[in-house]
Amino acid sequence: MSSVNPRRWWALWVLAAAQFMVIMDTSIIGVALPEMQRDLGFSPGDLQWVFNAYVIAFGGLLLLGGRLSDLLGARRVFTAGWVVLIAGSVVAAAAQTASVEVLGRAVQGVGGALIAPSAMTLLMILFAHDPKELGKAMALYGAAAPAGGTAGVFLGGVFTQWLSWPWVFIVYVPIGLATLAATGLLPTVAPRRGAVDVLGAVTVTAGLALAVFAVVRAPQAGWGSAQTLLELGGAAALLALFLVIQRTVREPLMPLGIWRVPRLGSANLAMTLLGAAWIPMWYFLNLYLQQVLGYGAFASGAALLPMTGLLMVFMTAITARLLGRFGAKPLISGGLLVLAAGLLWLSAVEPTGTFVVDVLPASLVAALGMSLAYIPAMMAALSGAPQAQAGLASGIVNTTYQVGSALGLAALTALATTQGADRLGDLPALTDGFSAAFLGAAIVAAVGGIVTLLVMRGEADAGAEQPQQVAGEQVGV
Repeated sequence: MSSVNPRRWWALWVLAAAQFMVIMDTSIIGVALPEMQRDLGFSPGDLQWVFNAYVIAFGGLLLLGGRLSDLLGARRVFTAGWVVLIAGSVVAAAAQTASVEVLGRAVQGVGGALIAPSAMTLLMILFAHDPKELGKAMALYGAAAPAGGTAGVFLGGVFTQWLSWPWVFIVYVPIGLATLAATGLLPTVAPRRGAVDVLGAVTVTAGLALAVFAVVRAPQAGWGSAQTLLELGGAAALLALFLVIQRTVREPLMPLGIWRVPRLGSANLAMTLLGAAWIPMWYFLNLYLQQVLGYGAFASGAALLPMTGLLMVFMTAITARLLGRFGAKPLISGGLLVLAAGLLWLSAVEPTGTFVVDVLPASLVAALGMSLAYIPAMMAALSGAPQAQAGLASGIVNTTYQVGSALGLAALTALATTQGADRLGDLPALTDGFSAAFLGAAIVAAVGGIVTLLVMRGEADAGAEQPQQVAGEQVGV
């Protein structure tokens, strides 16, 4: 048995900083989106690619990142991930066109997909010797996620308002270099022999990207057009090929037998619908605040702080206790229904609305729902998995959340565009489009709550004793 690492708590700060930055990457750009749209010439329908390029690369490659971490050594992959993330940040900051910006965001997503699973592996190596220390380490690591989401909202407003939007990417360069300099604190993990399922990674990522692309383009091409049907058919074929590959290769990214784990399927379905409702709300709320209410970037970021603050407090201090008392199923179902109620409230926004009346109370209700559902859904997915498959189960549930986020944002952007969200300067039309998106997201969340109630098995939660262990997964705020 290896000796206890005397520098493990210092190493934890390096890993927590990585988690903080990966989560911040999904929230810091929200406030900057209108400025990026004006400077880079994004159309209202294509602006979502600033977010989706990251999500598709991140979600599509998470399983590959975990596999590479196992084979090449977690510290080596963690370091490589930061190099890639810094490179993507430089490209995104220097972009002069929309296509280069999307490329930079995709490269950032690749870096995130390498960092996230390797960081978790390193944390387990550092603290697996003592369950009590592991629990404390997981709690600190977990707190970095909502903290990163909150800081991203605030810093995005500060940088965009008083500097310029490229600074939301430039900030990653010095922090990334400092993190690379501190990787000497992390334990060295010996590589091991094995195969990498590159073809599986390529097919699943390409299938997800093509599906999102088809949904994004469908309002212009027509939902029943040959182009849309061909693209959706191609996406389905690629995803079907991925499943065939997983069944036939010796060392697949996702052994299909994992789906026999109790409640893994229903928990992943809940996570997919949770992402499909939550991320579009975040995206369109930023646009409503700036394009309809006329908020500046800093004011818009500050307006979202109460919601992210509630997330941070509730997810780190309250949800764990509720999970231990009531179990996962009622919290997931109830949380999704509460989220649906908040989104339904937001759908009543007015062109002449105010933050206090139209945004604040509804956004807090939505955040409460997210806080109730997210960690229990993660625990439900992980609790039945044997220890040898815990990492795989974690990678799958994170992937389904990211996939739901991308597909939900694509579909609801298409809906919003058909209702007027592409008519910049026309406040009633913009509001109608955003209202339609909030209503669509409410329906998605309500369906998730009802389906969870009907299909998730209700036995006692095997993982309810240690809910803090998943608090650091991808919240995506």
